[in-house]
Amino acid sequence: MTLKKILVALDRSAQSLAVFEKALEIGHNEECQLLLFHSLSKDPEGQWAPFIGTLADIDLYGSFHQLQRKHFQQEIEKAHSWLQTYCHQAILKNIPSELDCQLGDAGSLICETAQNWGADLIVLGRRGHQGLSELLLGSVSNYVVHHAPCSVLIVQGIIPEKVNTPATTTQADRS
Repeated sequence: MTLKKILVALDRSAQSLAVFEKALEIGHNEECQLLLFHSLSKDPEGQWAPFIGTLADIDLYGSFHQLQRKHFQQEIEKAHSWLQTYCHQAILKNIPSELDCQLGDAGSLICETAQNWGADLIVLGRRGHQGLSELLLGSVSNYVVHHAPCSVLIVQGIIPEKVNTPATTTQADRS
């Protein structure tokens, strides 16, 4: 399989560096182009609508949306700056790179961007949620694996250490 374009999905977790380094390694070996991608989650439209209205001719709902737009614009600017540091590192290693940041659901945006950009591979991390936490928080990596238009590489990254509790302590630990 020949790789030409790798979408690198980064978030602000500690695993982003491991994901980026793996993508750099593959990008260097395969002489590919990287798209460094980050998504910002957006609150559901109208979440606060029932609680905000017009009071004494002051449009609180409109003011809230204006503040929300300003907040998202600041977050996008911060994300672009953060992604630019990764992009600069890749370019220093002679790996052509660009960046993109979008608002919305991470999993679907990663798959949609990979499709539109023509990615041959998606590289992303995994936080290791399991059971109830995965059910409640969702799993971006699981979504991407099942909906991606191309191959997917999931970088495990940092695995949290298990803490010994009385239920997990063995006889050898007590000696």
